[in-house]
Amino acid sequence: MKVPALDLKRQYKKVKKEIQHNINTLCDKQQFVLGKAVADFERSIAAYCGTKYAVGCASGTDAILLSLIIAGIKRGDEVLVPSFTFIASAEPIARLGATPVFCDIDSKTYNIDHALLEKKVTKKTKAIIVVHLYGQTADMKKIIAFAKKYKLNVIEDACQAIGAVYGPLGKKAGSMGDLGCFSFFPSKNLGGFGDGGMIITDKKSYADTLYMLRQHGSQKKYYHTLLGMNSRLDALQATVLQVKLKYLDEWIKGRIEKAAYYDRLFKEKLERLIVTPKVAGDNIHTYHQYVIKINDTSKKRRDELLQYLHKKGIGANIYYPEPCHLQPCFSYLGYSKGSLSVTEQTAWTTISLPIYPELSRQEQIYIVSVIDYFLKK
Repeated sequence: MKVPALDLKRQYKKVKKEIQHNINTLCDKQQFVLGKAVADFERSIAAYCGTKYAVGCASGTDAILLSLIIAGIKRGDEVLVPSFTFIASAEPIARLGATPVFCDIDSKTYNIDHALLEKKVTKKTKAIIVVHLYGQTADMKKIIAFAKKYKLNVIEDACQAIGAVYGPLGKKAGSMGDLGCFSFFPSKNLGGFGDGGMIITDKKSYADTLYMLRQHGSQKKYYHTLLGMNSRLDALQATVLQVKLKYLDEWIKGRIEKAAYYDRLFKEKLERLIVTPKVAGDNIHTYHQYVIKINDTSKKRRDELLQYLHKKGIGANIYYPEPCHLQPCFSYLGYSKGSLSVTEQTAWTTISLPIYPELSRQEQIYIVSVIDYFLKK
């Protein structure tokens, strides 16, 4: 049996007619840059997330970069950020000449460990990027309190977590900090037909500046108030995403159901050998990824399991095999193996399994049986 890591074709079948209708309408109008389609989608995202404003941009990476600019981050500043994340969480910090200060993670949720942040703060610290990894929010109540104590801007990297809810505050990912960032890369829970991003905020001054920054710093055509960039959300992406947004909660529910079935199967067969995802408190985890940890500290063992899964036609992956603090591009910061022990151990022992609403129970049973055979042979 072959089980792909993600099968977008199954999803597309459900929304094909609506999407094609929207695309045809857009093509008839020939309005591809910003315009009504983008404005309508921005309003829809703001309403969905519970914020006053949403500003579309070209990618999730640009959303983080623009948010850092809004937060006033400049050369010589420091920004706290977890190391266990995609490089786009940290890359924009360095692009602005600031220093990413990598932080360790909680061993259960894989999100930034708020208890360790005090040790990382200096006079140069200006902001914190909180990554809601795999679809679960970090402990925002404690992080916001920490940020207020040190007068730090809070930027939520919610690129993997649209629709996730932080239980203690009852708020959605991206809506709790100063700025929240989303990616609409095709593989995301809400994915477009290419790159796309969004920034949400409750501050009008931030939104007004973002509207200018994304369009060469211009409020009026050919008049440039600020030094900006070209980072506009295409109308094509907006019109596709507007259709998909209607189904997002249904798709999230499907992912939660698939995760619960995985949990049940692993508990029955491999409870002592596999650690399944931990949902903190009454959070709503959207399972952008379903990540298991091998109860064997050997990276070699994990890699052998991954190879065996691929051999059996299962599209498992590793997110992420090399933490940011050990990437060659950040070698100038002076981190080494052992600098962030929980992050490194997590990177060596975790595997992401296929999870999407259309995944069948037969496919899940097959995946778990393959893992069971490998770990017990």
